[in-house]
Amino acid sequence: MIRAILLIFTLALSISSCKSPEARKPISQKTGSFIKISAERNKKLNAEETAKIESIIASDTTKTYIASESGFWYYYNTKVEKDTITPSFGDIVNFDYDVKDFNGNDIYSDEDIHPRDYAMDQEELFTGLREGLKLMKPGETVTFLFPSQKAYGYYGDKNKIGTNTPVICEVTVNSIIQNQND
Repeated sequence: MIRAILLIFTLALSISSCKSPEARKPISQKTGSFIKISAERNKKLNAEETAKIESIIASDTTKTYIASESGFWYYYNTKVEKDTITPSFGDIVNFDYDVKDFNGNDIYSDEDIHPRDYAMDQEELFTGLREGLKLMKPGETVTFLFPSQKAYGYYGDKNKIGTNTPVICEVTVNSIIQNQND
């Protein structure tokens, strides 16, 4: 009988001493203010760059600018009217381009860059140019106005293009070799 009471007492003591672990409280809590400040700064930067682009477009009445769905603007220097191909995933695009600041000063000339081959969406290329090439046909020359977030962004190119620099690129597609693995 004493054994039974002792066993019940031990069992009750062991059950009551078990409790679920408590979550540890963080030492410091972040309010998200950094994210809010960063978002506000980016909205302000985007508004300033958009206003500058709109100013460039308004002062250049000789060209017909097109606003892309991706957030950049462009016009055709040379447009190919016949129905030909535009590049898609894996196609090899040979093209020339230059890079200028919004004041028209050369950052990289096409002699600096040279014609290059680019495997569509399979190699590193800044976002705006990658999206712009998808709009072009062989033989076309297009001038793009890229806000900084579509160009080299916050980091620049760590060479001649600084932080948050919007750019103008004149691009000529020389040829498109279609991917044969479709």
